[in-house]
Amino acid sequence: MNSTALWYLSQGTGVVSLVLYTAVMLLGIAVVGRGRLPGLPRFGVVALHRSISLLSLVFLALHIGTAILDGYVDISVLSAFVPFASAYEPLLIGLGAVAVDLTIALIVTSLLRDRIGPRLWRAVHWLAYAFWPIAIAHSIGLGSGRGELMNGWQLWLTIACVLAVLGALAWRISVERARSRRTPAQVLHTTRSQVRA
Repeated sequence: MNSTALWYLSQGTGVVSLVLYTAVMLLGIAVVGRGRLPGLPRFGVVALHRSISLLSLVFLALHIGTAILDGYVDISVLSAFVPFASAYEPLLIGLGAVAVDLTIALIVTSLLRDRIGPRLWRAVHWLAYAFWPIAIAHSIGLGSGRGELMNGWQLWLTIACVLAVLGALAWRISVERARSRRTPAQVLHTTRSQVRA
């Protein structure tokens, strides 16, 4: 495979990873906020969150692999996992490495969730709120593939992803505030209604 094909594959898998990780964030926010998708029960949203998370790992691995194989710039296996070790764009590749390392922490703790307990799993899972903006910064900085800020459709897609996650976070915060203002009688009524449904 030539360098041009690898470059396009690296860029394409990076864009797909961005969209998939945005979907993972949105579904994660919905799950925690006890949200549902039309026609899908809560356990279905959890299963979809898990499935898209796994699919996003495949595209992330392809993104990293093609970036390493592409001979146009020198990105080593080490620099894909060790932050700021890259000779090429050390800050931006370093941000990508930090995002990869946070992803690995999320995967490992999710696989060991039953052994480490929900409290530790939840604490580590909060890293997703750090991972995603770091990945966005990596994407914006290297989106053109030439160390320039992205422009055109990639920029608009990234803006749409950011707005979607910010909107979901605003929704979650408003739901949590509304829950905290409920009286004990309202909580009991809501719980009984959920049991019946």
